[in-house]
Amino acid sequence: MVSATANWAGLKKVFMKKHVAVIGAGYWGKNLVRNFYELDSLRLICDANPDISKMFKDVYPDATIVQDYELVLLDKQIEAVAIATPAVKHYAMAKRALEIGKDVFVEKPLSLTVGEGESLVKLAAERKRILMVGHILQYHPAVIKLKELIYNGELGKIQYIYSNRLNMGKIRSAENILWSFAPHDISIMLSLLREEPVSITCQGGAYLNHDVADVTMSQFVFPSGVRGHIYVSWLHPFKEQRLVVVGSEKMAVFDDTAQEKLVVYPHKVEWKNRIPTAVKAMEELVPIGDNEPLQAECNHFLECVQERKNPITDGQEGLSVLKVLNACEASLSSSSQAQTKAASATPYFVHETASVDDGCKIGNRTKIWHYSHILKNAKIGENCIVGQNCSIASEVSIGNNVKVQNNVSIYTGVIIEEDVFLGPSCVFTNVRNPRSQINRHALYEKTIFRRGATIGANATIVCGVEVGRYAFVGAGAVVTKDVPDYALVMGNPSRQAGWMSRHGHRLKNPDEKGIMYCPESGYRYYEEVPGVLRCLDLNEKDPLPSAMSQGSQSSRQFRK
Repeated sequence: MVSATANWAGLKKVFMKKHVAVIGAGYWGKNLVRNFYELDSLRLICDANPDISKMFKDVYPDATIVQDYELVLLDKQIEAVAIATPAVKHYAMAKRALEIGKDVFVEKPLSLTVGEGESLVKLAAERKRILMVGHILQYHPAVIKLKELIYNGELGKIQYIYSNRLNMGKIRSAENILWSFAPHDISIMLSLLREEPVSITCQGGAYLNHDVADVTMSQFVFPSGVRGHIYVSWLHPFKEQRLVVVGSEKMAVFDDTAQEKLVVYPHKVEWKNRIPTAVKAMEELVPIGDNEPLQAECNHFLECVQERKNPITDGQEGLSVLKVLNACEASLSSSSQAQTKAASATPYFVHETASVDDGCKIGNRTKIWHYSHILKNAKIGENCIVGQNCSIASEVSIGNNVKVQNNVSIYTGVIIEEDVFLGPSCVFTNVRNPRSQINRHALYEKTIFRRGATIGANATIVCGVEVGRYAFVGAGAVVTKDVPDYALVMGNPSRQAGWMSRHGHRLKNPDEKGIMYCPESGYRYYEEVPGVLRCLDLNEKDPLPSAMSQGSQSSRQFRK
């Protein structure tokens, strides 16, 4: 993480002869478009929304406007891209741009997982590309001056830092307040202290949407003994963006909503008769520059691209912030689980009419409903739902987040990976040639359902087959042979009728390159060899990012 104090007092504009493309020109991206245009570096605007294309055509007549990201990557005159799309797309888009040899500026967060962030940092280093993260407050003149005060020792020994970022503004249903508001404050805190926390706790509340926190309080302990907290909320009656640094000699307040952005208070604590007593002093206004932080940030990116130097908020700095965010998210989740456990004797729910035999292993937050029976030594993962009148036999293994609908019997020999959906009354077998007179208990055949597969209502799966990742078995189908990843199979006996996306949409109408698009996620799919489909934007083994797990429209609406 770069910790040197940058001096933006004399901002020198760096021109790149219009070699920058901005990807995503909506809520925040339009500000990047404006700044790169004013810096005379904007060549192209890419946004999937045709209305935005029409709106920007007259405002930025010199810029090319496209809707397909592939056209950006194929343009050899574009040296760098600035990505301001939804966070769930950051990793895939940044990865593609780095692979093709372009420098990348990506808005916060760098990605949604630490693994993705590490992959991007490694890729940028291997390809010798610039990777910069949009932590805009690092380029705010008040923050730059505050760093100077701390590094020069004017505040004394730093004891405590806290930040409040509160508003009644844009409320999201997929991304919680922690990921939306806190990255900037985490970035500043790490930069001011030049160290990363050794202890992180986070608590919060979801009031508008289930499991999407609207308010969080994150608390940190640093190796030097400094403590801090970050309080964020989008359910607040007025806007507050305030960072307070408490030192042994002085206290500093950065208030981005006030006219005077940076104020120092020479308050002290004196000990009289072994009792701490506050001694207040007159506030001191700290003069700062009037540079626009976003323009300084964009200009810094251009400078780094042109001079091949490391950005202040480089990929490694973005990765440090991402690690803290993930730790906060984990603490927030475990805190919620702890509250659930306090209200229940077990971390999972079993209806009073259901029966669970001894030796079963059942994960947290799993629910087992009316008249269902889980037999001895069955294993069920976390966050599963077992509907009414179901039977799960001994030794059956079920992964996390599996949905078993009503009237389903799962027999010994069935292996179910994570995220599988089993429709109502679907049927499984474990012997192909059963006879009541013949005991074949030792000859059960394995039936495997790979991650994300869906089995439709009343479908029958003959034992000994494997249903691939994200395959989709239509209602009433009879499956007698293996089903490939992403395949849609229907009929009796079932036959492949097409391909399905991870979001459950039939993939049709490939473009001239053979690429098919999911209408809900925008993910691209490609049949690299006949009968083998893969997703170009997400590895089949990777979980679906949480921000993409909330459906936006019904299947019927998408078909229209």
